[in-house]
Amino acid sequence: MRSYQIQDIKGFMKKLLIEETFDTFLLSEASITTFAAFHIDGTFHPEYLSGAEAEALTAEQSGFALWRRVRPFFFDLTKGKNTPLQFRIVFRLAAHNVERLIAQSGVAFRPEDVDGLFLNIRFDGTELTCVSGASLRIFSLDKSLEHAWDEMLERFFRREEIAQISDC
Repeated sequence: MRSYQIQDIKGFMKKLLIEETFDTFLLSEASITTFAAFHIDGTFHPEYLSGAEAEALTAEQSGFALWRRVRPFFFDLTKGKNTPLQFRIVFRLAAHNVERLIAQSGVAFRPEDVDGLFLNIRFDGTELTCVSGASLRIFSLDKSLEHAWDEMLERFFRREEIAQISDC
């Protein structure tokens, strides 16, 4: 687990809410406080969509909505002249990307051992922090998967030019 304080909050918010930077992440949950508090459960409900569309998305999403589908609604909640009082977003890596990370990094875990790899984003009104996390379905003292996930996130931040991240 690593924690990063984002220095360029405006640039990060543009990538989060306007650009497609985080669109392939699954949304586990989100909350935001503006004039009222809103909570978004990222659970995907395939029965809402048509048959073929629901099947394709269900296989891809592992039970959670893609950020690209929720992002416009979250963006609408942030619009206005005032900054949100706070928000929190919990992203998780899609199952196929977890499998790819395990294969590429050579860690000694199987995809079915992993409950989730998470990116927690928290804004408290003045500071924006990202914290990585990993959850396993098995007990292990081995932190190699967490380290591989942290390295992947750092590469992602560099590639997406998420500037001036400092390890807290």
